[in-house]
Formats: sequence, C-alpha cells, structure tokens
Amino acid sequence: MATSTVHERSVHRVENLIPDEDQHIFNMTVDEARRRLLADGPAAVLDIRGSFALVAREGERVRLARSLSRPLRYFLAKETVGPLLVVADRIDAIARFLESEGYANQFHPTYTRMSPAHHVTELALVGCPDPNPRHTRFFAPALATLPADLDLVGRRYVEAALAEIHAWLDAIPPAEPLGVLFSGGLDSGALLLCLHDALLQRQESPARLKAFTLAIAGGGEDAVQARRFLRETGLEFLLEEIDGPAETLDPQDAVAAIEDYKPRDVECATVGLALLAGIRERYPRWSWLFDGDGGDENLKDYPIEENTELTIRSVVSNRMLYQEGWGVDAIKHSLTYSGGLSRGCVRGHAPARRYGFRLISPYTAPNVIAVAESIPFDELSAGSHERLYALKGEVLRRGIRQVLGRELPVFAKRRFQHGAMADEAFDALFSGDTERYRSYFLAQYAPRA
Repeated sequence: MATSTVHERSVHRVENLIPDEDQHIFNMTVDEARRRLLADGPAAVLDIRGSFALVAREGERVRLARSLSRPLRYFLAKETVGPLLVVADRIDAIARFLESEGYANQFHPTYTRMSPAHHVTELALVGCPDPNPRHTRFFAPALATLPADLDLVGRRYVEAALAEIHAWLDAIPPAEPLGVLFSGGLDSGALLLCLHDALLQRQESPARLKAFTLAIAGGGEDAVQARRFLRETGLEFLLEEIDGPAETLDPQDAVAAIEDYKPRDVECATVGLALLAGIRERYPRWSWLFDGDGGDENLKDYPIEENTELTIRSVVSNRMLYQEGWGVDAIKHSLTYSGGLSRGCVRGHAPARRYGFRLISPYTAPNVIAVAESIPFDELSAGSHERLYALKGEVLRRGIRQVLGRELPVFAKRRFQHGAMADEAFDALFSGDTERYRSYFLAQYAPRA
C-alpha cells in the first residue's frame, strides 16, 4: 500500500515591524532580552524590566512576549518558498506590509493574532497546516497571601508603585519633562503624589512635572476635581488644563486608532486623543507621560453589575481576571484581541504612539500587580459589592499616608471619558453600540471596487 509523505518546510521568513527603539527596557539590552526569551525560557522573561514587545527566532521556533501595557500582534502568510510570519504592534501595519509584498488577498483583520500578556507565545512554523501556538505563563502571582490589614496592604501597594516609578526615573534623562494624564481620581492622584515625592527624594526639581487635565467645551467634573485635588495637596503649580473643542472628538477616528470596537475603550480613546493632541500642540518636543491605567484592574474597581457574566465570587477568586480576561484556555478568550487589560491596553498605547509620546503605566508592572494579587479581597469584601468598591480608596489613602506622609483626596469614582465633558455632550457623542463600531472597523478592510 502506497504511503504519502508530507515534506515540512521550516519558517522561511520572519518580519518584525517593531523597531528596537520602541522597546523601553531599563535593566538589559534588547538583544539580551531576546536571548533570555529564546534561550532561558519563559521564567526568565519576568526579569525583563520596563515596557517591551519582543520576538526572537531560532530556526523554525519563534517566541513572542510583551508587557501588559502594550500590544504585540502577528500574522502568518504563505509564500511559494515557505511560511511568512509578520509581527507588529498594529493590525494596519501588518496589512500594509502584506500589500507591499503582494499578499493583500491573504489578509483579513480577524486572522491576526494577539500575543497575550504574561505569557510566552511559541510558534513552531513548519508549513501547512500550521500548528496552534503554545502559550506558557511567565507571571503567576500568588493570591491572597497578605493578612487582612488595610494599613499593611496599602503600604505594600504604594511602595511597589513608588519603586516602579523610581526605576523609570533612573532610565529617563533627568532633563526630560514629565507629565501625568491627570483627572484627580484615585489612580492618577496617587501616581502624581508618588512622582512628585520621588523627584524630591532624588533631589530633582518637581518643576519638570505637570498634571495635564482635559476639559472638553468648558469641561466636566474632572477639571473641577483636578483643581480641588491639587489645591488640597498644595500642588496647584503643577496643573495644566488642556481645552478640547467638542467638534474635534470623533469616535470613528478612535476606532481606527485602537483597532478595536469595545465601547468603553472607544470612549476612553476618543477623549484620550483629544488630550494628547492638545499636549502635543502646546509642547512639540514632549516625550514622557505617565498614566494610571491598570489601577482599576489591580484593585478590582469595576461595577460588577454592568457585566452579566460576572459575580463577586468570580472577580475575587480568578487570578488577574481584569488584567487578562478569562485566560488563554477559556472558550471566550479572543485570539485576535486577547482579554481584559491585555486587550484594552491599546486605548492608551495607540493614541500615545500616534502623537509621539512614550506612555508609562506603573500599575501594569508585574511587581505592582503581584502585590495587588496578594490582597485578600475575598476576606476584606466579605461578599459585599460595596465593600469591594470601597477597598481601592482605603488601600491608596492608607498607603499614601504611610509611605509619603500625605493625605490623598478621595472623590467619587468616574471614568475618564465621563469626567472630561458634560453629560449631555457625552450622550450626544457616543452610541455605546458595539456592532456599529465593529462594522466601521471591518469596513476599513473591505474589498474596494
């Protein structure tokens, strides 16, 4: 009986469209980080500090890994001589490259894949059919290991955030100005206080720091809140308000920028683009910005009632649920987008990149997340939604008091996009319609007659 033989061909080409200059690694070179990714295995990736989106190849074996704060996408195309793997941080960058190579007919945005945060993605590219990638976790913080002592919890969390800020300040030239995307809320407020005091500890001038607050068409509650926060903390000299005309806000432009269609992320990116455009217009050479992304995810401060799939038990019992979604092995994990903040990171990264900023989110660092995951949320909340939502303010308020000797103003929670404008302006601008945003995104790649 005759048998057929399948001749496997190793990967022909890997095109990495992310330049080394876009990596912000502060404890080793980019080449050393790639070596660790490839030779030392997944556990060594946790030692890479900073912000990175890496790809390393050895023969037919390709490994990818990224920070939580930035995307890393890939696409597998076919050439007559073998497979072609294209790696980028944007879907449209992959599309443009394939078009330039004559492979536009192979592309569809839903065929792209996102490497999930906190995992090494390994591809064995041997030809048709290509096997699924293997995801190996490199970051698995222990759950609920701290005692139910809010003073201790707050101190550990703020200490971790402050240490991450110092690590970034070590890597940023001391003459560079620093900005905080600032609403006066808990995350941006704690971040601003930590940055200000870190500069003083380092005997550097806090005058290099600014708190950028957005006010659309006269502003919503954030501008009022930001002024009050800075007045109460004696830091009014840091405030810089950016006025954004309402007519410049365009949710479809935000969809194109973040290449996603989840309404909350579209809303956030829409106002984020306005803030960043205003900063860039005022300061053509500004580079470094800090933001509080990841703070809500770490301290589980999302309204559970808005998501019918969630219960308080699922929120407090699943490791990094808000950071990663249900996880790479779950049915509802999106191969194209990933899940949780691993997906939502584009709402900050993509707008910042459009305007040439380097965006730092200290709360997304593994060392900070590890402390957050060690908090005994189940015990502290005792099954109460209200107690869970109140924890964030208590953790940050107590931590700032102990570590910095300051009082952190605590205001009612609101999303950035809601605070930047009046309610009626928000309702007139945003539809909240996922399918409408999804249709617009997919239309960008529809065949042209």
